[in-house]
Amino acid sequence: MASAASAPPAPSVVVDDHSLSRVPASARYGWFQVAVQRFGQISALSQFLLGATLGFGMGFWQAFWAITLGAVILEIVSVFVGIIGMREGLNTSVIARWTGFGKAGSALVGLAIGLSLIGWFGIQSGVSAAGLVAILPILPAWAWSLVFGLLVTAIVLRGFHSMQWLANVTVPLFLILVGWAVTVELSQHSIAELAAKAPAGPELSFVAGTTLVAGGFIVGAVITPDMTRFNRSVGDVVKQTALGVTLGEYVIGLAGVLLAHAVGSSDITRVITSSVGWVGILVILLGTFKINDWNIYSSSLGVTNFIDVVFGRKVNRGVVTLVLGVVGSVLAAVGFLDAFTPFLIVLGVVFPPIAGIMVAEYFVVKRWRRELSESEGLPATSPTWVPATLVIWAVAALVGYFVAVGIPSINSVVIAFVLYVIAGKAGWVRGVGVSRTEQAPAAVGDGTTSEAPAAAPAPAPAP
Repeated sequence: MASAASAPPAPSVVVDDHSLSRVPASARYGWFQVAVQRFGQISALSQFLLGATLGFGMGFWQAFWAITLGAVILEIVSVFVGIIGMREGLNTSVIARWTGFGKAGSALVGLAIGLSLIGWFGIQSGVSAAGLVAILPILPAWAWSLVFGLLVTAIVLRGFHSMQWLANVTVPLFLILVGWAVTVELSQHSIAELAAKAPAGPELSFVAGTTLVAGGFIVGAVITPDMTRFNRSVGDVVKQTALGVTLGEYVIGLAGVLLAHAVGSSDITRVITSSVGWVGILVILLGTFKINDWNIYSSSLGVTNFIDVVFGRKVNRGVVTLVLGVVGSVLAAVGFLDAFTPFLIVLGVVFPPIAGIMVAEYFVVKRWRRELSESEGLPATSPTWVPATLVIWAVAALVGYFVAVGIPSINSVVIAFVLYVIAGKAGWVRGVGVSRTEQAPAAVGDGTTSEAPAAAPAPAPAP
């Protein structure tokens, strides 16, 4: 297994991290290191709150099975989308050009990712600021929002290499502090008694509980290629997803369930801080820190692709990260993003169909699979628009939003997959317009020393 030290160093403060090109073999990581990143992405404060919500409205074993089904759903989506990212070495918004969306459609994907995740970045910066005020009231909450947001931004500027270092430090420490906080609170109760205890709040159905689990991380599942492009094999993708998602959902989620049963409340933040004081605030900070770096990282990748497509300019991902980090931190400081939350929830409905379309195109329809897989750099051309995809995307998103039967996020993934396969087999998946691909040079700090390989000549379209 490769260590972080064996990965290529990041020689520049501003690292592009192959934002518009394939990640070369020399920049890939061992599966366990990526699994630590995945676990850190999931084991955040939001996962604690999710577990507490389940425990407040469900019995322990009912919550256990809801977490199990939700985790399996997330792992299936993450693995299939993640394999695409690993094989092609491309992030989500770039790979969308040849997995059903076309170049212009990929700009919409990138914009949706950028808006959604920078919003959550700012909101979680505000959450951490509230915790910092409790520990160190030397600064007001707005000032801590700026400090926290800019600190995370500084780490993400150096790309995956720096984020791996952060995961290696924060994830073990987070687990130790969580273990201590949970042990202190649960030591006053019998685990068997808590597992058999009826929930204190209004009843939550099994379907509703599973929906919370699957929907809570579906955006993270869709953007899995941003992470798995640094994996080395299909087996690595499966192992890091199984370990990262399973531990993240079970360890943190079930701890939240037990705590909710112990105190009869879903306010786990209050419970932890009252049990172990400032250590509880540190738990919250560490959990938020590790997910927030991925929020701004994937946001920067999406916006970089959007700028490339719409304005024809190849900008350094690190520069985009800096701009987004400053904007997100300032918006968090002034409290603007509190009103942004309903919009972010609506955006969350947009994401699941993206995964269904990408998987259907890459593994079943394969309209542009050959061009993507056979090119050394990027394919020389891509479709500009794919009208059938836009219709399918809209229909699946509307179903996910309005149809209450079943699990909405999964309904939209499945519907998008099925409709795209039908459209593909019927010959309706056709590109409108052709866009030439300008190869992205290796930016300073990429960890490479030469330009990305030139694209191979575009093969004839697959029948």
